[in-house]
Amino acid sequence: MQNSKTIWITGASSGIGEACAYQFAKERFNLILTATRVDKLQEVQCTCVNLGARCVIIPYDLSDLENIDELTDNALAAFGKIDTLFLNAGISQRSKTLDTSFSVDEKIMNVNFFAPVKITKRILPSMIENGGGTIAVTSSISGKFGFPLRSAYASSKFAVYGFFETVHAEYYDNNIRVVMVCPGRIKTNISYNALEADGSKHAKMDEGQNSGMSAEKAAKKIVKAIIKQKPEVLVGGKELLMVYIKRFLPGLSRKMVRRVSST
Repeated sequence: MQNSKTIWITGASSGIGEACAYQFAKERFNLILTATRVDKLQEVQCTCVNLGARCVIIPYDLSDLENIDELTDNALAAFGKIDTLFLNAGISQRSKTLDTSFSVDEKIMNVNFFAPVKITKRILPSMIENGGGTIAVTSSISGKFGFPLRSAYASSKFAVYGFFETVHAEYYDNNIRVVMVCPGRIKTNISYNALEADGSKHAKMDEGQNSGMSAEKAAKKIVKAIIKQKPEVLVGGKELLMVYIKRFLPGLSRKMVRRVSST
């Protein structure tokens, strides 16, 4: 039996987004998938359909903020409504603050923060009109504390927390629930696609990323949390301990971050 619920996932062509798409397809959600790579999106769409879901793809580069209203209108038109919005698309960084071009700072903030903000402002009214909905957002443990070579990335993830926790507080009585997805080291292409100081791709898998939790295992935890509308879900390995060290032992946390490997 087809699920009447519809989810829109950004960053759906690989990694956490792709793995979550398959999990939601198994739950028979209607799927709207967005990412930059058309060929890869088509492959993900085919798998989702084979799993029994209805699936529409809308390729888009979220660094283009000017046409996001048109993007969201197309997403809303796909199945007539969006019950769950999973703002998962993101881009990371591998460069020191002073070395990093401001254009790189801008691109990371556009993709990781301003695009989700614009999408949310466009989708939220229809969610409220339909009686409520769920907004899930991929942050990071770097949204909990600053991290070497991640100045723009960490800033974007801190900003995501501030904005969406505010949305949760303001629209809770409208039956809007926000789920903050907070990954540690997950084995995806995020380090490969991360930006260097000049905007070029890092183009290699970091050792820590390569030894991280699989995207498939992470997706099972994330999808369960989204369906249950948990306020926050942490996914990863022993690196998640840093979240609790920062909370309860902030001085120790600052010392550890200064010494930790940046890859």
